[in-house]
Amino acid sequence: MTLTVDDRGWTPASCHCGAVRFRVRLAEGLDSARRCDCSLCRMRGAVAVSASLDDIEILAGAGTLAEYRFNTGVARHFFCSHCGIYTHHQRRSNPGQYGVNAACLEDVSPFDFAEVPVNDGRNHPSDGGGGGMIGVLRFESIRD
Repeated sequence: MTLTVDDRGWTPASCHCGAVRFRVRLAEGLDSARRCDCSLCRMRGAVAVSASLDDIEILAGAGTLAEYRFNTGVARHFFCSHCGIYTHHQRRSNPGQYGVNAACLEDVSPFDFAEVPVNDGRNHPSDGGGGGMIGVLRFESIRD
Protein backbone atom coordinates (compact mmCIF):
# COMPACT_ATOMS: atom_id res chain seq x y z
CA MET A 1 0.00 0.00 0.00
CA THR A 2 1.34 3.42 -0.93
CA LEU A 3 0.64 6.56 1.04
CA THR A 4 0.32 9.83 -0.89
CA VAL A 5 2.83 12.25 0.63
CA ASP A 6 4.04 15.63 -0.68
CA ASP A 7 7.64 16.86 -0.53
CA ARG A 8 7.13 18.17 3.03
CA GLY A 9 5.61 14.93 4.34
CA TRP A 10 1.93 15.98 4.27
CA THR A 11 -0.80 13.52 3.26
CA PRO A 12 -4.10 14.97 1.97
CA ALA A 13 -7.31 13.82 3.64
CA SER A 14 -11.03 14.60 3.74
CA CYS A 15 -14.38 13.43 5.02
CA HIS A 16 -16.82 11.62 2.69
CA CYS A 17 -18.60 14.73 1.37
CA GLY A 18 -15.42 16.81 1.12
CA ALA A 19 -16.69 19.60 3.39
CA VAL A 20 -13.79 18.90 5.78
CA ARG A 21 -10.41 18.83 4.09
CA PHE A 22 -7.19 18.49 6.00
CA ARG A 23 -3.62 17.36 5.71
CA VAL A 24 -1.60 15.30 8.12
CA ARG A 25 1.94 14.13 8.75
CA LEU A 26 1.82 10.66 10.21
CA ALA A 27 4.24 9.93 13.05
CA GLU A 28 4.86 6.36 11.88
CA GLY A 29 3.22 6.35 8.48
CA LEU A 30 0.66 3.59 8.15
CA ASP A 31 2.64 1.36 10.55
CA SER A 32 0.76 2.92 13.48
CA ALA A 33 -2.59 1.56 12.22
CA ARG A 34 -4.79 0.08 14.93
CA ARG A 35 -8.32 -0.49 16.13
CA CYS A 36 -9.74 -0.28 19.64
CA ASP A 37 -12.51 -2.21 21.38
CA CYS A 38 -13.94 0.65 23.47
CA SER A 39 -17.66 1.26 22.98
CA LEU A 40 -17.24 4.12 20.49
CA CYS A 41 -14.51 2.50 18.41
CA ARG A 42 -16.45 -0.77 18.24
CA MET A 43 -19.41 1.10 16.77
CA ARG A 44 -17.53 3.34 14.34
CA GLY A 45 -15.19 0.58 13.15
CA ALA A 46 -12.42 2.86 11.92
CA VAL A 47 -8.73 2.07 11.56
CA ALA A 48 -6.74 4.90 13.18
CA VAL A 49 -3.18 6.03 12.44
CA SER A 50 -1.13 8.42 14.59
CA ALA A 51 -0.10 12.07 14.24
CA SER A 52 1.18 14.61 16.75
CA LEU A 53 -1.06 17.59 17.51
CA ASP A 54 1.16 19.86 15.41
CA ASP A 55 0.96 17.54 12.42
CA ILE A 56 -2.64 18.00 11.36
CA GLU A 57 -3.93 21.09 9.59
CA ILE A 58 -7.59 21.70 8.77
CA LEU A 59 -7.64 23.29 5.30
CA ALA A 60 -11.41 23.67 4.89
CA GLY A 61 -14.52 23.02 6.94
CA ALA A 62 -13.22 23.70 10.45
CA GLY A 63 -16.65 25.11 11.29
CA THR A 64 -18.25 21.97 9.90
CA LEU A 65 -16.41 19.72 12.36
CA ALA A 66 -18.48 18.62 15.33
CA GLU A 67 -16.97 17.28 18.54
CA TYR A 68 -18.10 14.38 20.69
CA ARG A 69 -16.85 13.45 24.15
CA PHE A 70 -18.04 10.61 26.34
CA ASN A 71 -17.23 8.81 29.60
CA THR A 72 -14.36 10.82 31.16
CA GLY A 73 -14.66 13.58 28.53
CA VAL A 74 -10.90 13.63 27.95
CA ALA A 75 -10.75 12.23 24.41
CA ARG A 76 -12.08 14.63 21.78
CA HIS A 77 -13.67 12.92 18.75
CA PHE A 78 -14.23 15.01 15.61
CA PHE A 79 -16.57 14.28 12.74
CA CYS A 80 -18.12 16.10 9.79
CA SER A 81 -21.52 17.49 10.75
CA HIS A 82 -22.71 17.06 7.14
CA CYS A 83 -21.78 13.48 6.22
CA GLY A 84 -21.08 12.14 9.72
CA ILE A 85 -17.64 10.71 8.97
CA TYR A 86 -15.21 10.54 11.90
CA THR A 87 -12.01 12.31 10.81
CA HIS A 88 -9.78 12.28 13.88
CA HIS A 89 -9.65 12.33 17.65
CA GLN A 90 -7.35 13.63 20.35
CA ARG A 91 -6.37 10.56 22.33
CA ARG A 92 -7.07 10.00 25.97
CA SER A 93 -4.10 7.65 26.28
CA ASN A 94 -1.80 10.25 24.72
CA PRO A 95 -3.37 13.75 24.63
CA GLY A 96 -0.38 15.00 22.62
CA GLN A 97 -1.43 12.81 19.73
CA TYR A 98 -4.30 12.47 17.30
CA GLY A 99 -5.73 9.26 15.98
CA VAL A 100 -6.65 9.87 12.33
CA ASN A 101 -9.23 7.85 10.41
CA ALA A 102 -7.10 6.03 7.82
CA ALA A 103 -10.09 5.91 5.43
CA CYS A 104 -9.99 9.73 5.22
CA LEU A 105 -6.45 9.66 3.82
CA GLU A 106 -6.21 10.04 0.06
CA ASP A 107 -6.09 6.63 -1.67
CA VAL A 108 -6.22 4.62 1.59
CA SER A 109 -8.91 2.13 2.54
CA PRO A 110 -9.21 0.14 5.77
CA PHE A 111 -9.31 -2.91 3.50
CA ASP A 112 -5.74 -2.16 2.38
CA PHE A 113 -4.52 -3.49 5.75
CA ALA A 114 -4.20 -7.28 5.83
CA GLU A 115 -3.99 -7.15 9.62
CA VAL A 116 -4.75 -4.42 12.13
CA PRO A 117 -3.81 -4.73 15.81
CA VAL A 118 -6.74 -4.23 18.21
CA ASN A 119 -6.07 -2.44 21.49
CA ASP A 120 -7.91 -3.02 24.76
CA GLY A 121 -9.98 0.14 25.14
CA ARG A 122 -12.49 -1.49 27.48
CA ASN A 123 -9.75 -1.73 30.10
CA HIS A 124 -8.10 1.61 29.39
CA PRO A 125 -4.62 2.14 30.90
CA SER A 126 -5.76 5.52 32.28
CA ASP A 127 -8.31 3.63 34.38
CA GLY A 128 -5.73 1.19 35.72
CA GLY A 129 -6.50 -1.43 33.10
CA GLY A 130 -3.89 -3.44 31.29
CA GLY A 131 -4.52 -1.89 27.90
CA GLY A 132 -2.24 -3.18 25.18
CA MET A 133 -3.02 -5.33 22.22
CA ILE A 134 -5.78 -7.91 22.64
CA GLY A 135 -6.09 -9.23 19.12
CA VAL A 136 -5.75 -8.72 15.40
CA LEU A 137 -8.45 -7.89 12.87
CA ARG A 138 -7.78 -9.51 9.50
CA PHE A 139 -9.03 -8.80 6.00
CA GLU A 140 -8.61 -11.41 3.30
CA SER A 141 -9.88 -10.55 -0.16
CA ILE A 142 -11.64 -13.28 -2.13
CA ARG A 143 -11.03 -11.39 -5.37
CA ASP A 144 -7.85 -11.47 -7.42
